[in-house]
Amino acid sequence: MGGVPLSVKYMITARIEVGGLVDKSDIIGAIFGQLEGLLGDELDLRELQRTGRIGRIEITVERSGGRTVGTIKVPSNLDRVETALIAAAMEVVDRVGPYPAKVEVVKLKDVRAEKRKRIIERAKELLKKWEEEEVETKELIEEVIRSLKAAELIKYGPEGLPAGPDVAKSDTIIVVEGRADVLNLLRHGYRNVIALEGATIPKTLIELSKRKTVILFVDGDRGGELIARNAIGVLDVDYIARAPPGREVEELTGKEIAKSLRNKVPVEEFLEMLEREKRAVKVQRREVREPVEREVQAAKLNIPDEVVKAISELKGTLEALIYDDNWKEVKRLPVKDLAQELPNIKGARYLVFDGIITQRIVDIAHSVGLRAVIGARMGDVVRVPEGVLLLTFKDVAA
Repeated sequence: MGGVPLSVKYMITARIEVGGLVDKSDIIGAIFGQLEGLLGDELDLRELQRTGRIGRIEITVERSGGRTVGTIKVPSNLDRVETALIAAAMEVVDRVGPYPAKVEVVKLKDVRAEKRKRIIERAKELLKKWEEEEVETKELIEEVIRSLKAAELIKYGPEGLPAGPDVAKSDTIIVVEGRADVLNLLRHGYRNVIALEGATIPKTLIELSKRKTVILFVDGDRGGELIARNAIGVLDVDYIARAPPGREVEELTGKEIAKSLRNKVPVEEFLEMLEREKRAVKVQRREVREPVEREVQAAKLNIPDEVVKAISELKGTLEALIYDDNWKEVKRLPVKDLAQELPNIKGARYLVFDGIITQRIVDIAHSVGLRAVIGARMGDVVRVPEGVLLLTFKDVAA
């Protein structure tokens, strides 16, 4: 009966009980008959349906034990007040045919709110899918760029040195250690780069260094320092750039590469810097503390019993544990990821790992402010920075 609202705003849901067996049409007739003229001409139910401001009334009924129980749903395009009036008016229906009846409104629902909720949820799904597609697209673009940069790699000179395409025509060249370093710089737009490729300085590089400005870009560890010293004695190097402490050129981000190159220093200043660093750490090419002294130092650390237990359980796992000032565990990670992850761990003060304590690990530990490094055994460490205690599992167990 009547039209359907163009856009339903609200839904009236009511429950009806009739003291006899009746049909849906009987209930609808009772509603229209008993509401006629009750709220005036403006809210006459028949007129509201004719103009589409009230939709088709839906009724479901169940008959049992000589009674009829049903649910009435009335869609409304009126405002909130008018909808509430219609709902309240429905409760005056007290008879259906010859039988007594009772109508009770159980719910007034804002249909638009439900629609908005569905729209928001769907919008979230669409945004998530959109972002995932953008990430995939970005990754594809980056992969293409990496492929293109790798394709720019050339072999330069009789030795076939890995290099970028602009080495020959650029007035300045960046000299790095190996092929992986060249590839990383190419990925980030540095085309005037060339690799040493080995301990022996190639003749091609020696000749290049005589007619070009040379920036030697080395790793931020002991190995990088040794390469720099070796190259300075053979090549005509103008500037030295170093990766952050404990980092390798091949693993740097674009921002880190740019910062390292900006911070390049003349050769003389670089050598003076190395001397200052040696004086600062107060230890140069000395033997690591004797075991007895390490045991004394371990006792001073006051390592908690639970940490000592964790150290004993760490043997054979090839894992590392990072602790804060209070010996609370901050992170557990594989030893193979230690050099890369350690500089990024906030609050790290103690390192325990199932591996060999090397000079590189010691240098990284000093750069991030660690107080102690506890490893399975001691490796070839020739320089111990002031403030970093080196211990083995045996020292702690003792």
